[in-house]
Amino acid sequence: MLTQLTEFAANHALLAIAFFALLGFTFFNEMKIATQKFARLTPASAVQLMNNEEDNLLLLDVREPAETAGGKIAKATQIPVGSVSQRIGEIEKHKAKHVIVYCKNGTRSGIACKDLSKAGFEHVYNLSGGVTAWQEAHLPLSKK
Repeated sequence: MLTQLTEFAANHALLAIAFFALLGFTFFNEMKIATQKFARLTPASAVQLMNNEEDNLLLLDVREPAETAGGKIAKATQIPVGSVSQRIGEIEKHKAKHVIVYCKNGTRSGIACKDLSKAGFEHVYNLSGGVTAWQEAHLPLSKK
């Protein structure tokens, strides 16, 4: 069997290289997810956490101000992702609270979650799918 694998790899070098590159990328990505210091929440899980920890919760909207014109999750604090590390002092008092971070689709909020974790925030959550998933779950946005 090992002989056949070696022969296949020799005859199909590009396929073998692509396989090992994909395998390496998958391993790297899984390790990155396993070592991150924040969790992902679905919109339903976020609502549950919001209901259970209402007084012990910070919602952080990391979208740009122009993006929030369509609404934001009620009681959310808005700090653009590019400013989170510089404006960490504004939310420092919430370090021990649960912090749900969201953006449009969940990518930028992951960056902010990393910044918050590095700054010592203990319970950081990334809203998977962001506001897009929130709206798809038919959950309300506040225009205030």
